Amino acid sequence: MLKRILLFLATNLLVIITISLITTVLGLHPYLVQNGVDYRQLAIFCAIWGMAGSFISLLLSRFMAKMAMGVVLINPKTANPQERSLLDLVYGFARRLGFSTMPEVGIYTSPELNAFATGPSKNKALVAVSSGLLNSMNRDEVEAVIGHEMTHVANGDMVTMTLLQGVINAFTLFLSRVLAYAISMALSRNNEKSEGPSYLVYNLLIIVFDILLTILGSIVVAAFSRWREYRADAGGARLAGRDKMIAALKRLERGVNLQDDRAPAMAAYKISSRDGWLALFSSHPPLEKRIERLAQLRA
Repeated sequence: MLKRILLFLATNLLVIITISLITTVLGLHPYLVQNGVDYRQLAIFCAIWGMAGSFISLLLSRFMAKMAMGVVLINPKTANPQERSLLDLVYGFARRLGFSTMPEVGIYTSPELNAFATGPSKNKALVAVSSGLLNSMNRDEVEAVIGHEMTHVANGDMVTMTLLQGVINAFTLFLSRVLAYAISMALSRNNEKSEGPSYLVYNLLIIVFDILLTILGSIVVAAFSRWREYRADAGGARLAGRDKMIAALKRLERGVNLQDDRAPAMAAYKISSRDGWLALFSSHPPLEKRIERLAQLRA
């Protein structure tokens, strides 16, 4: 769990710092004017750079997931009983939820008991299930897992997560530059020999604030991710039945130590993830709390 959290933070930090370095090296500071900072230009600058990477990631999400996890898509005309059953579950829920296009459905070879959904929209989604889950769960439990994943797709959670991460990135870029400029100006006023803010100090401060604000932003993203898991559990209970959803989560709880670390960046999109001591950065609530929440729902 710690490894995944550190990778999550490192990835976000790398994105923000890379943007900062590129803009610094290329001298892209349209918001720095003679009289100080043009906050309107700065806001536009940060919105473009902060959102661009997130949306590129969203557009490539299906392709990257297939490559990272080795997902093999199921032919809609398959005669394989296990594959046919999985397709029927996904397509059945998709029709109930009003999808105009059926999601791609795939299986990835892994001992972990897991599944995930991704894609740029609900009509361009991918639902993938591990071989370990299919071989360990009964049909009712698999049905609940699929209901959970299809709820993610129907709720547009992939898009919402992308928008949230983009806003956090833009906010980080904006506030780090405002704070860096204010502090570098204050330091220059205390230096009688200085004729203005030091760009070296300014850029170093930007990197420091980028790191601090990215860490704080990651807490917000993780909190939303945990909330959407509770919501997807409730959706899975509505589609498949509360008892089936609880049974599926209990089965996941027994196999939580089986983790596939090939693509740690995909952990937030899976139905199950091992929680740890850094709960603020965890993308999933503890399974026992998810089960407790479902048990409190009316049948």
